[in-house]
Amino acid sequence: MSETITVHKFGGSCLRDSSDLDRIAEVVGDWNGRAVVVVSALWGTTDRLMRASKEPRYASRLVNDLSSQHLRFAPGLLTSELGPLFTKVLNGIEQSLVELARQPTDRIAVNRLLAAGERLSALVVSHRLKQYGIEAHPVGAEDIGLRLNGINRAPTVDLEASMRLLDRSSLQGTPVITGWFGEGKDGELALLSRGGSDHTATSIARIVDAHRVILWKDVAGIMPLNPRWGIKTEPLAYLGYGEALELSRLDTPILHPATVEPLTDTGIPLEVRHLHGASETSTSTVVGPDLYEENAIKAIGCMPSVVSIRCQSKSLEQQSRRLGEVLLQFDKEGIACWHLDTQPGEIRWIVSQHDSLIATRLIEAQFGPADLETHTAILSLVGNREEAQEALDEERANAMGIEILSDTGHAVRMLTQTTDMVMLLKELSQLCNLKHTVQTRK
Repeated sequence: MSETITVHKFGGSCLRDSSDLDRIAEVVGDWNGRAVVVVSALWGTTDRLMRASKEPRYASRLVNDLSSQHLRFAPGLLTSELGPLFTKVLNGIEQSLVELARQPTDRIAVNRLLAAGERLSALVVSHRLKQYGIEAHPVGAEDIGLRLNGINRAPTVDLEASMRLLDRSSLQGTPVITGWFGEGKDGELALLSRGGSDHTATSIARIVDAHRVILWKDVAGIMPLNPRWGIKTEPLAYLGYGEALELSRLDTPILHPATVEPLTDTGIPLEVRHLHGASETSTSTVVGPDLYEENAIKAIGCMPSVVSIRCQSKSLEQQSRRLGEVLLQFDKEGIACWHLDTQPGEIRWIVSQHDSLIATRLIEAQFGPADLETHTAILSLVGNREEAQEALDEERANAMGIEILSDTGHAVRMLTQTTDMVMLLKELSQLCNLKHTVQTRK
């Protein structure tokens, strides 16, 4: 596999109807070099499988419905050379439902059921690619040697083990690989978090030393401001790995931090492109090595509804040990700590409001009574930190009702208790001159 390799990831938003499959075939067929394809389940399929996993006795029509849905996308699949595999996956769904009806807590059966969505999608996409004359074949991620860091549910791909176990013979031609799952530490299927197919794609790009990885979506790229705030912006042309990580942690629904992490020390570029109307010269966002630019505050991340939790520690000797224990418990409970400030005798945590009750209980179990304070949001000026600090000095921050928390290396983080977030974000975007960093490629 010495030739140029591009990993193409197609998510559920790009698998809504048969016209999407035609566009996927055009993209893969016209691309220069080797193509490795990673797919999510067809739009809405995973949600249906999740509902069925919770009520298997009432899922009697599921197999027939899924069969009809996928055959509408890929007429002729059942009678093609992939037909026996298609039938096998459907039978596996039925068997998993039977097992769950007997034992609803059978996590192995649940994972096998949920993974079937990606297996069906890989068959459908492979079938359509074959119709376009592309030598495509479906591949289960666990069959190529993809190993995950966990049992049942896993946060990340085990890159070292996956590189060692990679079956390169399965990647001949144009492999269409299932996203979202792999083999766990116990030898059974394990699932990544929702949206984990993007992490699958970047991990595979790292494992096969790809030239680049492209996430094909239904958006033109990553925006400087989340569109939910109603402030119109255009896609960013470029983000460094660290900048993308910062923005993904606090805001953007386009990328998850785990998506970027496999690439950060490789130099492999990650692109976010719109499936329809996208070409080599179209608008997209590229994520790659960090390039420090003057006057370049690129984006504003915003995580609404957070809580500060303060606690005291009388014993400096015990503070580090107890702090570590709380962080371990946070990880176990899936609680994200957006900011942590430690000083001798005092610790301040910032977590989402929906996690505040559990977080407070865990903290108080180690440190005793804690004080809580709610905030409208935690914000991050992403890009050139010196420019951010110059644009938002302490006096101006106080006037805008902002508390500056820290310099993260790729951004300046802040807290606010403003009652008008849209107005504050407009002021910040003007102050940071975002219009100079958002651009549309021609």
